[in-house]
Amino acid sequence: MAKTKIAYFCQSCGYESAKWLGKCPSCSQWNTFVEEILEKPNTSIPNWKTASTTQQRANKPVQVADITFTDEDRLLTPDAEFNRVLGGGIVAGSLVLIGGEPGIGKSTLMLQLALNMPNLKVLYVSGEESERQIKMRAERLVEVGSKQLAVGSPKMDIGKGCFILTETSTQNIFKQIEQLEPDLVVIDSIQTLHSAHIESTPGSVSQVRECTAEMLRFAKESSTPVFLIGHITKDGMIAGPKILEHMVDTVLQFEGDRHHVYRILRTVKNRFGSSSELGIYEMLGEGLREVSNPSEILLSQRDEPLSGITISATLEGMRPMLIETQALVSISAYGTPQRTATGFDTRRMSMLLAVLEKRCGFKLGAKDVFLNITGGIRVEDPAIDLGLAAAIISSHEDIPISSKTCFAGEIGLSGEIRAVNRVEQRIAEAQKLGFEQIFISKYNLPSAGQDKKKMDLSRYKIDVKLVSNIDEVFGLLFG
Repeated sequence: MAKTKIAYFCQSCGYESAKWLGKCPSCSQWNTFVEEILEKPNTSIPNWKTASTTQQRANKPVQVADITFTDEDRLLTPDAEFNRVLGGGIVAGSLVLIGGEPGIGKSTLMLQLALNMPNLKVLYVSGEESERQIKMRAERLVEVGSKQLAVGSPKMDIGKGCFILTETSTQNIFKQIEQLEPDLVVIDSIQTLHSAHIESTPGSVSQVRECTAEMLRFAKESSTPVFLIGHITKDGMIAGPKILEHMVDTVLQFEGDRHHVYRILRTVKNRFGSSSELGIYEMLGEGLREVSNPSEILLSQRDEPLSGITISATLEGMRPMLIETQALVSISAYGTPQRTATGFDTRRMSMLLAVLEKRCGFKLGAKDVFLNITGGIRVEDPAIDLGLAAAIISSHEDIPISSKTCFAGEIGLSGEIRAVNRVEQRIAEAQKLGFEQIFISKYNLPSAGQDKKKMDLSRYKIDVKLVSNIDEVFGLLFG
């Protein structure tokens, strides 16, 4: 019998040590090492094609010019938002990790995807729910999927190619995969799997790493895409070692507040496309519904003008969106002014307040300031600086700004309005939604590929205001 081996793993980054350490030398976190009992792999235990072709062949160095490359055909799903986040569809042999809080809708999203691909053979492996539980949810999703079919469209056998397997052993899963030969595999979740090669408990650092490595080996050798559902910790990070995110090809984060109906599928890492895309869904009782025009849900309808509310044109990946930014400025009643931002960086808010006080003369040092990005989303685009600054002054002076005005500009420390990227897409989106004017930087140049030094604004029906500093903006807004 092989001699057992005891090792210590960092729960934050997966660093392995022969002895316990108080501070991890890799990620500098304290008290993160846990003891795990390892055992040398037994060659008699079958793994996913242990004698793989990758172990038999010897690769040789090849010049870049001699490498032949052909565009791979991506597998398109019925979910347009999911295709956008993946970069245009599912790549054969890719390993995708989807993380999110408990109850946010990860299992519903993947089961809905598996049920709506009747032309493919999809294996849904669940280690958390029984077959009856999955069947109850699948019936609800199939019912709403049948209702969403357009009139006159060909009928689809929803759920015809979906197979359910309730198993946690990777060896048993691979046996069923060899018999079924699926076109797509979904694992729910990676923390529940365990491999016979490791003696530690499921969900531990070594088990998660070993099971992911086996799934990665299977995906690459069989060219079968695999989706892994992963839990997140209380810090918002995907549970398990950090090496888990390095091993997979794509990392998707499913975000949202359980008290709101909207969910955001955000790309954190993507080897086959952009890493700044996002998809928006609406959580209903019958499942997740795609939101094709997020600007309409992020803009609230109000009957009368209110101070402290502006509309900002932001960009997420290749998608322009108009979001509502809210600000509330009030007299501090507790001595120390409060600075709170929801969906926005608090440090950048402090910078904007300092610029408004230093460059524009607004006395905000003794005022409480609260910022909110509606819809429950978080925005990191610096182009919303101008909209937030206008909302702060609107609330401070109690003067409402027209709901037909939007903003797109970054504010510098000297009060200048800096240019933002892809301003043409932002202007076009504002024009499409019926806005009458938009404030942008006068230093914005046309997109690459255009020879003109200035943008051709005559082709837009919307009134484009070109401004250079923040004083000029407030002069046009408040007189």
